[in-house]
Amino acid sequence: MNKIFKIALAALLLPAMAVAQTAKDEIFNDLNKAGGVYYAYPVSTVEQTPAPKGYEPFYVSHYGRHGSRYLIADNDYKWVLDLMRKAKDAGALTPLGLDALERVEKVWLEAEGRGGDLSPLGVRQHRGIAERMFNTFPEVFKGKVDISARSTIVMRCAMSMDAFCERLKELNPQLNITREASNRYMCYMNYHSPESNEFNAPDGPWQEEYRKFEESHTNADRLVGTLFSDSLWVVRNVNPHKVMWGFYWLAVGMQDIETKVSFMDLFEPQELFDLYQSFNYRFYVGDSNYPGSNGMLLDNAKPLLTNVVESADAVIASGKTGATLRFGHDGNLIPFAGLLGLKDCNNSVENPADFYKYFVSYKISPMAGNVQMIFFRNKKNHDDILVKFMLNERETSIPIETDSYPFYKWSDVRAYFMNILAE
Repeated sequence: MNKIFKIALAALLLPAMAVAQTAKDEIFNDLNKAGGVYYAYPVSTVEQTPAPKGYEPFYVSHYGRHGSRYLIADNDYKWVLDLMRKAKDAGALTPLGLDALERVEKVWLEAEGRGGDLSPLGVRQHRGIAERMFNTFPEVFKGKVDISARSTIVMRCAMSMDAFCERLKELNPQLNITREASNRYMCYMNYHSPESNEFNAPDGPWQEEYRKFEESHTNADRLVGTLFSDSLWVVRNVNPHKVMWGFYWLAVGMQDIETKVSFMDLFEPQELFDLYQSFNYRFYVGDSNYPGSNGMLLDNAKPLLTNVVESADAVIASGKTGATLRFGHDGNLIPFAGLLGLKDCNNSVENPADFYKYFVSYKISPMAGNVQMIFFRNKKNHDDILVKFMLNERETSIPIETDSYPFYKWSDVRAYFMNILAE
């Protein structure tokens, strides 16, 4: 057995508890990771394994989440601002509370009217990913290559697609890139079955257990006591639970926008980690491989996987080079990564106290998170095709055998995919 494969297989078979050894420590070392899916895309230079001799890249199949954005709605900023203004007028803020209000005022100058929009950082993230893809796999993007780019109909996804494609066109103006954001493709770009929508509804079967978990992990008294000076005013006007979560969203969202303000000092690291556990819980149960969902959340990615196979088949049959670029949401990327079986993306665990140990949302779907499949063709035998998988531009594994990790035979991968789709 190939030595590299042995190492890769050993890593694949390690207990998922290995994730638990890092998640809490990583968050304590970098509080931005407490934002989970709000974590700004981590850019780092990662060395790529050279393709086996005689193979060269010819096709990229990609699904990416939109880049960094503002909080989902203007009111996520405005209600906190209004409350703190009201408290100031009543003389009910501590010096720290007055300072926090000044910070919220600064953030509002940038954020007003932009709830849910792609931020300038989000644009830069996708331009950077596109440039690294172009430079890492230049053979794919030579000459007048046809590239398909599609996004969901949500504006931040379409803007992410445009940023990505614009950079590719700057690097090679000859590229023929077809960009579409249409309801026509929502059936696989952003699919959620009626059953999964019912499962994730406000009265869904997991919501009461989650409510209790969130309540026990939201310990707001200390935070509220540092911001407000009048306890009677707090009793009459402040929902401590809501205030803590309001400042949490502000704190973890600042990494995604331009204003250089932080709210992290308002929290103790353990408080942020506890809130992260609750936020992470929602994405694990609502989008990943939670046993109670019986696989229905991962099944939401089957239409996307079907498109992946069909698109790859078409490019392979043409004998040409190309790329298929898709831009959507965390609620698509997380089940897709799980359905593919990417390492540590489809762990299954029952106990909510253990969710953070087995599912790490900021590693799977940070802002601008992506899955890339890179196809390599044998130059002497075009039917001999290899593929490798990358999660957020880092090579990763799937649970099938290979003697040349991180490269897998496309024939084996395609059979693996078809088995998944048949289940």
